[in-house]
Amino acid sequence: MNAVSALLELRGISKRFGASRALTGVDFSLRRGEIHALCGENGAGKSTLMNIIDGIHQPDEGTIALEGQVVTIDGPAHAMRLGIGLVHQEIALCGDATVAENIFMPEINARKSAWMNYASLNERAAKVLRRLGQDIDPAALVKDLSISTQQLIEIAKALTLDCKVLILDEPTAALTDNESAALFRVLHDLKAQGIGIIYISHRMAEIFANCDSVTVLRDGRNVHTGPLAELDADGLVRRMVGRDLGNYYPPKQEEPASGEHVLEVTDIADGERVHGVSFRLKRGEILGIAGLMGAGRSELAETICGLRTARGGSVRLRGRPLTIRKYSDALREGIAYLSEDRKAAGVYLELPIAQNIASMALARISSRFGLLQRAAEHKLAVSLGARLKLKSDGVDIDVASLSGGNQQKVAIAKLLATNPSVLLMDEPTRGVDVGAKSEIHHILRDLASQGVGVIVISSELPEIIGLCDRALVIRDGRLAGEVQDKDMTEEALLRLASGLCEEEATA
Repeated sequence: MNAVSALLELRGISKRFGASRALTGVDFSLRRGEIHALCGENGAGKSTLMNIIDGIHQPDEGTIALEGQVVTIDGPAHAMRLGIGLVHQEIALCGDATVAENIFMPEINARKSAWMNYASLNERAAKVLRRLGQDIDPAALVKDLSISTQQLIEIAKALTLDCKVLILDEPTAALTDNESAALFRVLHDLKAQGIGIIYISHRMAEIFANCDSVTVLRDGRNVHTGPLAELDADGLVRRMVGRDLGNYYPPKQEEPASGEHVLEVTDIADGERVHGVSFRLKRGEILGIAGLMGAGRSELAETICGLRTARGGSVRLRGRPLTIRKYSDALREGIAYLSEDRKAAGVYLELPIAQNIASMALARISSRFGLLQRAAEHKLAVSLGARLKLKSDGVDIDVASLSGGNQQKVAIAKLLATNPSVLLMDEPTRGVDVGAKSEIHHILRDLASQGVGVIVISSELPEIIGLCDRALVIRDGRLAGEVQDKDMTEEALLRLASGLCEEEATA
């Protein structure tokens, strides 16, 4: 493809961060009216390349041409003026501002007048949101909204820009199937208008259903570019990871390690979103929790571990009743929780890896007089980092410098540092590439084989089916049913999650 026919053309892009080379001689071309997938494992260089296109980073070498003209993009505001819009994977909205204010923030910042017609602003925001099939209150404060709703607002914000190039980084990671379908309808409308779209996702089904072509980065280099129709999912994964993944999901145990119930939850309720849920978890078992977005899955986990106040029910650990009033009580008893929101509740982005990993296990790295021992902290971080195959330039660098997948590994390492008996993992592989997903799956199975009870909350039904020994389905804050063995199919899980089974029973 030559520079005349390309909407966006990158040639020979290289970028270093200190001693680490993030990109080496990368070429990339985007046509008008094309949805171009950008694939690769976490740390492959995707985000660095997109940040260069958006002007966040400057390339050390190489050129960028937009509509045939070589440009130097000085920053995100300049990129916006050039017609380049980027929706980041990590949500970056102002929580104390309204939905409408966030959607039109660039326009508001550029205003010289202090007067604002909020009625008009709200009406315009509602129109953009309806385009995404959403009926969100434009006057609501963003901090009061769910993660999925905030992601939709990020996307709506990009749609208000007069884009020639739209970049979306894992836009559906927090969306329901219906919300994702509405987004893809909009993207195909934009494609028909001649807008070029760069689509970053680890979800193979989305890529093959919606993208025209694909570029694969591996270790900061372009290893493949071509029409998507020339590849199948296995071929794409091989190019991404440079190897066959073999057993993507680890083999399940024919029987859990023990008949002992490590966790027993009876009639747990929070008075709002969780209503009398009961279940038992065996030692060495991986139990999946499925359900539609908003069904109460995360709220159930938060109530069990003290992040939400329990208004009823009981929790037992190895038969012993627990009193859990706050999360520190749960940690002390050996129950640890991984939040679905890595940025807000998973890691401390501005702290080093070592301090993150040790942050919930200070007793392990302190002297008997309560003084922190940095050597012990470093040793703990190196050990757990190696166990999780963490990719970094040492454990003394800030977590913010890591890829999203490696940040997730740090969040998991924090939990493992507490030596838990029960792990509650809320979307443990969200925003993580296929190779890292497989690694996390095997880590969880290894933990189960060592006797840890593992609960996995996931919106990806293949993950529930492939990884878990059995699955519970939550609907409207209640237990809708349980499936296991050969009955654990996507259809069975969806029927329970949607209430279809009940409708058929009463018909």
